[in-house]
Amino acid sequence: MTSQPVRWEELSWEDLVAIRDSGIRMAILPVGATEQHGPHLPMGVDTLSVVAVAEGASARTGIPVLPVLSYGCSLGHSKKWPGTISLRPETLARMILEIAEWVESAGFERLLILNGHVTNWAPLRCGLENIRHSYPQMRIALRSLWEIDPGISRTYHSDARNFHANCAETSLMLALRPDLVRPERAVDEPDRSSNCFFSYTVDLESVHGVVGRPSEATESQGEALLETCVMALSAQLRLALQENSPLAGAEPDVNH
Repeated sequence: MTSQPVRWEELSWEDLVAIRDSGIRMAILPVGATEQHGPHLPMGVDTLSVVAVAEGASARTGIPVLPVLSYGCSLGHSKKWPGTISLRPETLARMILEIAEWVESAGFERLLILNGHVTNWAPLRCGLENIRHSYPQMRIALRSLWEIDPGISRTYHSDARNFHANCAETSLMLALRPDLVRPERAVDEPDRSSNCFFSYTVDLESVHGVVGRPSEATESQGEALLETCVMALSAQLRLALQENSPLAGAEPDVNH
């Protein structure tokens, strides 16, 4: 629909009204993280990745993108490696609810929470539950980058089930910000927790803060992954703009 992403913070209120009144009553909220990604990647991998996909989909659909949340729930990365900054899960869940209040008040009744960090999911799901309860007229979706479709999931998990700073994430960064990648510092580490019963923080399963094989990353893989994410999400969003609830228009059950 457009060639450039529609960024909420760059719009005037009249611009936003025009978008809303054109029938696009949906927004995308990207949620990233600020956390260690091994010795070869920057702290902002999850934020840069989720913004790239959100803005790519916005450029193809005209759906505005809200300012990214660059802090997520990264408690599991511990304080072993300097740089991680984490919110508590209840804080992140509350932030999502409060943002939704203002999105809804602007007349946007559909919201995609696009997640770029694995352990954001549970707090974001709690936020989704609170939004559905507080604003039942809103339509809320939660998607993580690696679950947009099965093929994307296979790519992310190809070298580690519990991936982090792995081939997929490193490839994405080579495509997005090669100036921030230091391939000569990449260290491959196995997924040591894959057969564990309990859940462990990263410092108890990784020596360098990596899970996977970043040494196999290439820019071309990153470009292909980004394009696949954007194309798949854009197609889903076009349908989501028109989606009705399963019982919309159904005849009431007069027997109950």
